Amino acid sequence: MGDLLSYSGITTKIRAMQSHMITENQFREMAGLLTVSDAVEYLSRLKPYQGLFSDLEGEGLHRGAIEQRLILSLYQDFAKLYRFSNVNQRKFLDLYFMHFEIDILKKCFRNAMGNNQPDIDLSVFEEFFQNHSKLDLGKLSASANLGDFLAALEGSVYHGLLSGLADTEEPTLFDYEVHLDLLYFKTIWKVMGKHLKKEEREVLSQCFGSKLDLLNVQWIYRSKKYYRLQPAQIYSLLIPTNYRLKKEQITKMTEAGTIEEFYGVLKTTFYGQKANIETFEAPNLERLTMEVLDKIHHSSSQQNPYSIATLNSYLYFKEEEIQKVVTLIESIRYRVNPDEIISYVVKQ
Repeated sequence: MGDLLSYSGITTKIRAMQSHMITENQFREMAGLLTVSDAVEYLSRLKPYQGLFSDLEGEGLHRGAIEQRLILSLYQDFAKLYRFSNVNQRKFLDLYFMHFEIDILKKCFRNAMGNNQPDIDLSVFEEFFQNHSKLDLGKLSASANLGDFLAALEGSVYHGLLSGLADTEEPTLFDYEVHLDLLYFKTIWKVMGKHLKKEEREVLSQCFGSKLDLLNVQWIYRSKKYYRLQPAQIYSLLIPTNYRLKKEQITKMTEAGTIEEFYGVLKTTFYGQKANIETFEAPNLERLTMEVLDKIHHSSSQQNPYSIATLNSYLYFKEEEIQKVVTLIESIRYRVNPDEIISYVVKQ
């Protein structure tokens, strides 16, 4: 599947970039380092991260600053792929970019809700965002409260959604983040159907459809365990589209009387079977989600090497690599045993 002529160039580019991703052995070497400075120095010797930490040392090596530079490496990869893409491939990348915008909005929003100044300097992202976004990062990063944050979003697709939510009775951070995610997946589903070819839609549906399903599973779980919401309230939060989850399975999980009953239904789903959770009484949903999505993205790109799957899977695994690095460095900071660190970042 896929257009060999259209994708041969960018597939070759992606394979070259993949060759520089962090290997299992490199993660093991990093896990054995003693200090955050050692870990950052190790990263700085790897091609994708060279030069990103040159202005950081000592107290500057806090989590926010390190994570910021790692995210910048993701943006740089996105920019390289964008420059290398044709018109149709850029349509997908423009759609994918909304995910970056929402991540930035969530970071700023958490600070605004707490009436705090942001703990990261978004100016390092401004050049990248100026080329792909209409958001004003300067105003967003300066938002000290909810009113400032909403004012900074005027004229964007996010303003009406979030300002309307602010008028409801005591919305929580969870409410805002859920609605941002809802907007993202609704937009993806709409744009995929309108602008992408049938073959591209089929490939991306495997990845985004599964992510959508698993996000709904996590929301049902969190709503029941942490917020103790009633079924009617939970239904209002769910993305009104399902891929491999059956409607009756969603209903049974939402209306389950206990968490144990919820897990019982989950085990019968496509995702419970794919992750083989039958042997676990209470599986870690984040690990289950990562395991299933890893399998789907690997399979998608291997079966469709000359298609939009190559772009989507590379960006997915690059983001996963960054999260693993953040976890590893923070574990070193808090002197976690190297064997335990490895269990977090390398599949056992």
